[in-house]
Amino acid sequence: FAKGNGIEQDGYNGENIARRRDIVFCSVNHRLNAFGFSDFSSVGDERFKHSANVGMLDIVAALEWVRDNIENFGGDPSNVTIMGQSGGASKVCMLCAMPSAEGLFHKAVALSGDATRANNPEYSQKLGEAILKEAGLKPEQLDSLQRMPWSEYLEVAMRAQRKFRSNSGYRAGFAPAGNDIDIPSGEFFENRESKVPMLLCSTFHEWNPNRDDPEKEDITFEGVAKELSGTYKDPMAVINGYREVFPEARPVEIWAYAVSHRYGTVKTADARCRQGAPVYMGWFGWESPLFDGRHRAFHCIDISFWLMNTDRMVTHNGGGNRPYRLSMKMSEALVNFMKTGKPSAKKLPEWLPYTPEDGNVMILDDKSYMTTDIDKNARKIVENNWL
Repeated sequence: FAKGNGIEQDGYNGENIARRRDIVFCSVNHRLNAFGFSDFSSVGDERFKHSANVGMLDIVAALEWVRDNIENFGGDPSNVTIMGQSGGASKVCMLCAMPSAEGLFHKAVALSGDATRANNPEYSQKLGEAILKEAGLKPEQLDSLQRMPWSEYLEVAMRAQRKFRSNSGYRAGFAPAGNDIDIPSGEFFENRESKVPMLLCSTFHEWNPNRDDPEKEDITFEGVAKELSGTYKDPMAVINGYREVFPEARPVEIWAYAVSHRYGTVKTADARCRQGAPVYMGWFGWESPLFDGRHRAFHCIDISFWLMNTDRMVTHNGGGNRPYRLSMKMSEALVNFMKTGKPSAKKLPEWLPYTPEDGNVMILDDKSYMTTDIDKNARKIVENNWL
């Protein structure tokens, strides 16, 4: 929610999948950070009622444009899929809960990100009030913020955020708020039915801690426990939990699993299942051969596989036939999900739907396979050990 854009890496390019898989591909940009999520609803008049979530409402406006115009480009407004990665995946989840987005899309894909609730509106309102104070303005002068040069406003807002963090202990920053106007408060999937199918996927080593630090490659389990001591009450319990799942993994790999756990992704999947929505789960385990394999299956590596862009992202995967072959399978499954609500590919096993009871998940690798919730016990240990 803080930075980025729809073409910030070549893996996001839609040309290949549009040409090869017969879809219409739209990238979306929207207001971010203080421009998209400054909540002035407590100090402004009716015009500022939606100010906490204008960044998300920009996406809704884009979806309304798609509904009204996509037929002119050969698209089908009755079969729209939204897809996002990392923060974009959180936005996909938010859209699934927003009343104003209902009916504007029909499938949802969330990669390496999740959300079941938005920021507390009390927090977002206080942050908005802090911006006004930092600018030296009274509520009746709120309009003058909109006349500021954008760079000056951003500077004021970021100063206010830093001060508010130090005074309040909150670390949430600028992000959507569950104000019961644009986004439901609390756990926003609860007590709401949905039939929109969702495909969720994360990577094995999202936040691989030695991706950019080769000296950590030979860390011991004792060293990992020390590194995790600021995150978990009993780091060795977490380590041993993942060692049971991956008995041949080296300490640095167990460290990656411990900080890259699927807890939020699975929580989101479970919440969607309670709504009655069909859910499919993937787990991307393909490891990059670059830098002596140190990068592993890191955060963002899978994007180019889904969108048929592995040869555009040789910096991530090394290029060539090996990533290309998996990309062909994953992109076929993705587009079949877009078309039918069920991911499938000729050279993949049958992709079974996820339920909280069986935890079905497709492991995506050179040799892909279906399995059940293999890391369930490890995730429970994680949940019970957070500081």
